[in-house]
Amino acid sequence: MLDLRAHFSRFLNADPERLHFAAHSHHPWPDVTREAQLEAWDDAARLIDDKWGRILGPVLDDFRRHVAGHLRLPDPSTIAVAPNTHEFVRRILSCFPADRPVRILTSDGEFHSFTRQITRLEEDGLVAVTRIPAEPFATFDERFRSAAREAHDLVFVSQVFFNSGFAIDLDGLADHVGDAMLVIDGYHGFMARPTDLSRLASRAFYLAGGYKYAMAGEGACFMHCPPGWGLRPRDTGWYAAFRNLAKAQGGKVAYSEDAWRFMGATFDPSGLYRFNAVMRWIEETGLTVAAIHDHVLALEERFLGHLDPASGLRPEALVVPPQESRRGNFLTFDMPDAQQTYERLKTLRVVTDVRGNRLRLGFGLYQTYEEMDELIRRLGGSAG
Repeated sequence: MLDLRAHFSRFLNADPERLHFAAHSHHPWPDVTREAQLEAWDDAARLIDDKWGRILGPVLDDFRRHVAGHLRLPDPSTIAVAPNTHEFVRRILSCFPADRPVRILTSDGEFHSFTRQITRLEEDGLVAVTRIPAEPFATFDERFRSAAREAHDLVFVSQVFFNSGFAIDLDGLADHVGDAMLVIDGYHGFMARPTDLSRLASRAFYLAGGYKYAMAGEGACFMHCPPGWGLRPRDTGWYAAFRNLAKAQGGKVAYSEDAWRFMGATFDPSGLYRFNAVMRWIEETGLTVAAIHDHVLALEERFLGHLDPASGLRPEALVVPPQESRRGNFLTFDMPDAQQTYERLKTLRVVTDVRGNRLRLGFGLYQTYEEMDELIRRLGGSAG
């Protein structure tokens, strides 16, 4: 069992009585991120305007290298960055012709940054949306791929559903979507489950960021942009022609041909510094995403193995059963009193997360069996 708590001392010691089981939401940051935050400040003081040469040069290059390495992407230059994934959603949606509704295939388990936006566009008849129910999970891949064979402009689906934790099968997905633009929301998969995009690199967009399992906080989101797709998004910032500012394209607004075409404009770069610091720490520690996922599975097994029915949390209430290997790094309980349970846990100094009738508990590197045993104790059970 890994014990990396000393590397998270700033977050853990800020409130020693708190048990944080919401790594799927706001993951605690390793201590190295504090020095990285100061480095960003010091670079601004030292370089002032010239800091952008460093940020959009070596800092961004390191960021891209880390992302490409963990996703097995062959070319780091396909990575664009933004403060949040909603910026990328808007730019993706702006790639399509405006003379008819955009035909979208998606699931009913997508995160709000996508679902709220397309629902609003749906109200005005700007998009036509087909939503495939995520459940039952056993047949989702088959049902979704069957629907994808129909004509669509955009196919958008999560690698791991945020409201359940179920992980879909990415292998071969691109073979079923025809000429549609394929976008994978990987926020609950990146740095949580081993992910190899080498076969999808030329075909699928992939977006994620640092807020959750990358342990780097806000402002460090990214999107892999396959060459030849989405060449001129209408939602565009001046960075989108950063390497092509002086070159007109037939009298039209110029775009870079690489991932810069999906870049926006000036942003707070400190998240990139924190992200790079975490990735360097992971390399130096010898960690892998597979090891992180195995650590989480061991924590979950201990937790579920000692749950007292009197706690109100029952393994049979799990949306994704414990024997299902295709899941992310959190557990989701479907229970009518989820909100009350969340509030009760809060009074016990246990941080969790609730979405309607679903209570979510996330696990991470900053926990050991000791934290599991303490959680079980507070719930009224025995670690045995």
